[in-house]
Amino acid sequence: MTASGTFGYGEEYSEFMDLNRLGAVVVKGLSLLPKEGNPPPRIVETAGGMLNAIGLQNIGIERFIQEKLPFLKQFNTPVIVNFFGDSVEEYTRAAERLSITEGIHGLEMNISCPNKQAGWCIFGTDPRVTFEVVSEVRKSTDLTLIVKLSPNVTDIGVMARAAEDAGADAVSLINTITGMAIDIETRRPRLANVTGGLSGPAVKPVALRMVWEVYRAVKVPIIGMGGIMSGRDSIEFILAGATAVAVGTAHFIDPVASLQVIDEMENFMREKGVTHIKDLIGGLITK
Repeated sequence: MTASGTFGYGEEYSEFMDLNRLGAVVVKGLSLLPKEGNPPPRIVETAGGMLNAIGLQNIGIERFIQEKLPFLKQFNTPVIVNFFGDSVEEYTRAAERLSITEGIHGLEMNISCPNKQAGWCIFGTDPRVTFEVVSEVRKSTDLTLIVKLSPNVTDIGVMARAAEDAGADAVSLINTITGMAIDIETRRPRLANVTGGLSGPAVKPVALRMVWEVYRAVKVPIIGMGGIMSGRDSIEFILAGATAVAVGTAHFIDPVASLQVIDEMENFMREKGVTHIKDLIGGLITK
């Protein structure tokens, strides 16, 4: 799959690859109304990755439905819409609107956004708030509901269980890890927002550990992501317990990274005599 926020709305990458080869296209996060995002600079390269503080800039759900979705509907690949809100009401309204739209096969719920109605706490770091918002969204949609978890927590398993108990069909992890970078010449932060989300190979060990922990905590499928650059990286996530994987930051280095990952996974399976990817899920040997 493609990780939300790294693949635009799908059309941007279609000149480089056949979208039909992907397991799913996960589009850039959408909100009820268009959002401008944060002021620049918004992206900074780091050792082994990148920091971004885009601020969830997007064209809004209605424009996506009218302008972007028709292009995606010509492919056989499932379309999963990542969405977010600033309140429980915004989440449910967004889910309701997307659920009555033909051509959308699933929803990925980003719960790493500020919750204004709960004292600016974060939906994705308080299991009680997670349970509340996911429960309400579950009532608002019959589509497959994936909850994207924040890694900026003490116990990722607790958060995953809260999402599962609230009715999530699957969980995806990890989202970016909060970080920052400083220009020592000017003594100023390199991002206008000061902090941003760290992604890329640098976060892979953390992502793997969290997928492994969540696999032992819940029964719903897991979509693993975080620093996947190759097929071998993907196999690690599958062995840790992921049912599927998503490629993200690698797209900024090579726009066909997803297809290369697929090819390398298939080659690995042929070499090892593995007939089905399911035979590898959770196959990590720890004793």
